[in-house]
Amino acid sequence: MVQHSFAMQRRRFLQLGLGAALVMAVVGGAVVWLRPGLQAGRIAPAVRSALTRLSEAILDRSLPADASARASAVAAQIDRLDTFIAGLPAATRDELSQLLGLLVAPPGRRLLVGLSTDWPQATVEEVRDALQDMRLSSLSLRQQAYHALRDLTNGTYFSEPQAWAGIGYPGPVDL
Repeated sequence: MVQHSFAMQRRRFLQLGLGAALVMAVVGGAVVWLRPGLQAGRIAPAVRSALTRLSEAILDRSLPADASARASAVAAQIDRLDTFIAGLPAATRDELSQLLGLLVAPPGRRLLVGLSTDWPQATVEEVRDALQDMRLSSLSLRQQAYHALRDLTNGTYFSEPQAWAGIGYPGPVDL
């Protein structure tokens, strides 16, 4: 009789967990639908602070040490990201819009990124730690999101010749 009671409790716990996951999925989907990460193919204003913090954390050692030059480099990076994203195929922009929408929604920021602090108040260290947790996560969705964010950030930043000197790249060889 005791085992039967435990089985019923475990079954009820699993049902509650499944129900909570379903509710979170619906709420998360509704948030992204109501607040997409891209508007008319461009970065939504709410997403800019998230991408700023992500860029600061991902590019930390590659950015200028001077605070003013660093802020200017990050602002230029966000503009490059915006231009790059606008040139992506519509289907890719739609997927990216969903990811970015999740990043700025508090439940998505907490569950996908693992960051409890709002983007504007998050420190570089907090974001770097959250990114490291995403990279090492056992959930492939979190790892995929990490790689997408890192690749977008690095690809657009290092596409600029001004960034090459910082990594010792002399530029393309003339043929």
